[in-house]
Amino acid sequence: MGLLDFFKKKPTTEQKEKLDEGLEKTRSSFINKISKVVVGKSTIDENFLDDLEEILISSDVGVDTTVKIIDRIEARVSKDKYLGETELNTMLKEEIIGLLSENESPIHNQETKPYVIMVVGVNGVGKTTTIGKLSHMFKQQGLKVVIGAADTFRAAAVDQIKIWGDRVGVEVVAKGMNTDPAAVAFEAVKYGSEVEADVVIIDTAGRLHNKVNLMNELSKIKRVMDKQVDGAPHEVLLVLDASTGQNAFEQAKQFTASTEVSALALTKLDGTAKGGVVIGISDQFNIPVKYIGVGEQMNDLQIFDGKNFVNSLFS
Repeated sequence: MGLLDFFKKKPTTEQKEKLDEGLEKTRSSFINKISKVVVGKSTIDENFLDDLEEILISSDVGVDTTVKIIDRIEARVSKDKYLGETELNTMLKEEIIGLLSENESPIHNQETKPYVIMVVGVNGVGKTTTIGKLSHMFKQQGLKVVIGAADTFRAAAVDQIKIWGDRVGVEVVAKGMNTDPAAVAFEAVKYGSEVEADVVIIDTAGRLHNKVNLMNELSKIKRVMDKQVDGAPHEVLLVLDASTGQNAFEQAKQFTASTEVSALALTKLDGTAKGGVVIGISDQFNIPVKYIGVGEQMNDLQIFDGKNFVNSLFS
């Protein structure tokens, strides 16, 4: 199986059930708020839209995305002001799905081998765990994976990624702490090419204290990988912790200013009521959400499907 086939696979019943379970806190908070506003309403007026706006913002959808959704709903009900709870839910679902579809993740080029993914994100968001789970996901589908341990500044980062490599049965290219991250990335991509790996995943340091240094470091890593494999990295994956809500927006702003992020992974959705951040971040930064974490188990990282996500949110 190539990457193209992998990303075309439909979610299984088990994965859909896990998604429903993982979004329980967000769904309970979001739907309960909507239900309270809708009860007793027979028309869509300014007060109702103000209440809906407050609900979306408090659900961490974000101000700009909330305004966009409200404007679209207002336009749709301009002729017929009557709307029941079912109609409102359907309309909200359609508009949110529409927003997410505008930033859908592109299909991988299956001729690119190895496909190089550079993973970025601050410490503590679940970056290392996401790399481990992503490697497991690829390997389960018969793809050969190599990990590059290029987060060489944080204590135990290299050891942690090695542990994940052993756990999922994936080779890790490492040179230890305090070595040049770009050199590690170069060797990992080179090795991945030699062993005909399908995917090479490069871990990077999760620091934001100095954006200039961060940008220079990430740019250097990208340059040396491109010398080894044309166009590498083919994907820059930013990992964000959904449970941090609006702080995740700030992290996205910082990293998108420092490097060209092309995909997002939102972790810890199962432990938060702030799942609305998925909608806002995708919309505001025009970057597709590619993976979501809905649990702590090895198989609890899922390929993101906007329609399934929204249907689960409203189920």
